[in-house]
Amino acid sequence: MSQVPTSQAPTSPAPTSNVPVTKIPSANCASNTLDNNTLDTTSIEPTTLAARLARPELLELTPYQSARRLGGRGDIWINANESPFNNVAVAELDLSKLNRYPECQPPALINAYSQYSGVAESKIVASRGADEAIELLIRAFCISGIDAIATFGPTYGMYAISAQTFNVGVKALSLTAEYGLPSDFATAARGAKLVFICNPNNPTGTVIDKARIEQAIQALPDAIVVVDEAYIEFCPEYSVADLLESYPNLVVLRTLSKAFALAGARCGFLLANEGIIEIIMRVIAPYPVPLPVSEVAVQALSPAGIARMKTQVKELNAQGERLAAALNLYCEQWGGAVLTPNGNYVLAEFDDVAKVAQLLIDNGIVARAYKDPRLAKAIRFSFSSQADTDRLVSLFESQKL
Repeated sequence: MSQVPTSQAPTSPAPTSNVPVTKIPSANCASNTLDNNTLDTTSIEPTTLAARLARPELLELTPYQSARRLGGRGDIWINANESPFNNVAVAELDLSKLNRYPECQPPALINAYSQYSGVAESKIVASRGADEAIELLIRAFCISGIDAIATFGPTYGMYAISAQTFNVGVKALSLTAEYGLPSDFATAARGAKLVFICNPNNPTGTVIDKARIEQAIQALPDAIVVVDEAYIEFCPEYSVADLLESYPNLVVLRTLSKAFALAGARCGFLLANEGIIEIIMRVIAPYPVPLPVSEVAVQALSPAGIARMKTQVKELNAQGERLAAALNLYCEQWGGAVLTPNGNYVLAEFDDVAKVAQLLIDNGIVARAYKDPRLAKAIRFSFSSQADTDRLVSLFESQKL
């Protein structure tokens, strides 16, 4: 894979926005253990026409550093929390109407996700991945230059990045040492229009009890509490989707990218009460779900597709347990700690993180490291196939004295 070039640093500062935006050094500040060209310095000197005409705050914006953007070299890719399975039955897809625009919200897709999630069709919007749903919420409810969102980090970096691209402020709050909500979360988040909680949290893999999240929803009646459940299939007992009937200020985000193995299709869902849905439908693109995506998603959400997903989740969890056990043994000998995983990935903290990073590079393994001070010694490993896990377990076992 080609390398990603490092952006050039400007010789003079670019103009700044007056909006109070606190950047979160969390999942957005990631580095690949095979390639540290991480686009850290992305300010643009306003000398070109585009730079002079651009919104000033965008000239200092650090783009989200996705796994593909970071690049890397290796034959085991476990840096993006993707599924190792490819389940699409291409021959069964009906692509005979590609000459026509698709439905804005394909009825078959909405019905299929309603049947799967137990959420009424009137409470569901399909989007281009959960990332688009994040942007839709910010566009619909936050006034540029005035409003703010709140996040609890270290967490998924796109909440903050999406807010910054719309000139919306960010209250970058911290999770506790155990990665739970702080006791003063309601006071700290007060004034934010949207409060994002990732559960299970990416990149730590930790979870917040359902009762605690319900407390947050109750404590913030004048804000929309957005619970990102991208990885909920790996711990479904923590879902708060069943609370949508009780709380008009709750939004749940879902995706087919993880457990359903459709990261390349880009299909997500926003679940909320009808009042929020109506506002979202005012700002959504005319055709957000391409026909092939809808066809693939409906196939995945069929009874057979759901059964296959559950089987594969069990397999991934089994491989994850093997990997976590090997990491724990390594940390017991060389120093470190392994967080209990609740998604399709495990985060390990190493006293000798540079040594581990080099070990992975030397063996063609692409994992994910972070520059957030709280995660400076951490590496995240996505769960993968048995063959990949065999190699990882063997590699860490080979480090025994």
